[in-house]
Amino acid sequence: MRPFEIAIPFLISIYLLWRHPRPLPVRLLPAAALVVTLLHFSLEGYRWQMVPLYALTSLLALSSLRKITGPGDWPAIASRLTVILLALSTALPILLPVPKIPYPGGSFQVGTIIYELTDVDRKETYSGRDEPRRFMVQVWYPGSAEKEEVRAPWMANAEIYAPAIATYIHMPPFFLDHLALVDIPAYKEIPLVDSEKPFPVILFSHGWNGFNAQSTGQALELASHGYVVISTQHTYGAVTTVFPDGTLAPNNPDALPRDADHPDYEVVARKLVDQWVGDMSFVLDQFKASNDDPQGLFFQALDMDRIGVYGHSTGGGAAIQFCGIDSRCKAVLGMDPFMRPVSAEVIEAGVQQPSFFMFSESWAEIKESRNNRLFNQFRPHATNNLGVIMIVGTKHYDFSDLPLLSPVAPQLGLKGPLNGARVTEIVNSYLLDFFDLTLKDRPSDLFDGSFDDYSEVQELK
Repeated sequence: MRPFEIAIPFLISIYLLWRHPRPLPVRLLPAAALVVTLLHFSLEGYRWQMVPLYALTSLLALSSLRKITGPGDWPAIASRLTVILLALSTALPILLPVPKIPYPGGSFQVGTIIYELTDVDRKETYSGRDEPRRFMVQVWYPGSAEKEEVRAPWMANAEIYAPAIATYIHMPPFFLDHLALVDIPAYKEIPLVDSEKPFPVILFSHGWNGFNAQSTGQALELASHGYVVISTQHTYGAVTTVFPDGTLAPNNPDALPRDADHPDYEVVARKLVDQWVGDMSFVLDQFKASNDDPQGLFFQALDMDRIGVYGHSTGGGAAIQFCGIDSRCKAVLGMDPFMRPVSAEVIEAGVQQPSFFMFSESWAEIKESRNNRLFNQFRPHATNNLGVIMIVGTKHYDFSDLPLLSPVAPQLGLKGPLNGARVTEIVNSYLLDFFDLTLKDRPSDLFDGSFDDYSEVQELK
């Protein structure tokens, strides 16, 4: 909970727990809590999880003020019962807090900027219209911020994304409205930090029904350590996409069969991932041009010879497919990579770049799944593989920011039982060390071959 949200029930609880008779300053505490509520509206922002607390505070403030000018005080039993009501009213904002994206551990401040890209040489596959492929990208980069710079939101257009995400996880559309209140430890469109050397570039590809900001915590960590991270919003494969002109492109469910046993599943899935690979290739083309543009933010700041790629789920499969056919990729990392869209040619030929793969326990334990069988066919052909690990106590979405939504995220099916902060520490450590090792040639204790730095990590043979 945020500071004013904590102050409101704190003041009310002092009032209710004070032994009778209450002195005048104590009897004024509900009115003070009402004033704090108004400050909360102004400075922190309203959210629906606080509504029971708003109502209780208003009623207690009116009642206590009336009793100051009238006879008597609340009976002690009434105060005790109201304490129970206060606890119930406070539970909801505790269980559904405004999420906090952790501060990254690197020495650089982080800037972020969003672009729309249009590839006139490719037709859009899933809109049903004759139009070129267009999509959004978000970039996180080492920046130079002044005190007055504006903090960036976790997700742009949260009023549109939040209902879409809530619906996807089978909750009411308003359930995640408070995500619009989340800002991150990064700044909007600040200047790039001065550097004698250009920064390595890392591409990120989200999963099916994901979005480009789904793993912001990872992007912040990488950018704070001197990487430029570019995340593509794969239009019609993302949960939804909002373009600057207001156009909405919702997820097209026909782009990936719902039935995993569909006889043409691989054919349809490969068509989808081929489009995502095309997005990633076009991104590199565009940012190479930006790197050569004296008027651009990234002029001579990108090391286009040191490009890493990583992805989650379907995006992990897209990362493998991209690195299997595009030599610009110098290192590839997959998080629960979805292999069914990966072409037979790449599965048979593998990848020659340094590679590393992280699996959640929930995916790894289904050893005979079609996905795991395909990965096991592919793995021997990844000729420079630095390891495959499983993180015990995790589920598929532990590789994103979604577990930060609530302490009851495990009950919502968004994560496994392993503590979210611990998951973030492990994932970010491997992510950063892998790209430091492969793109910056920095030694790493995590990749000395033992994988015993974290007790929750098991090497998959």
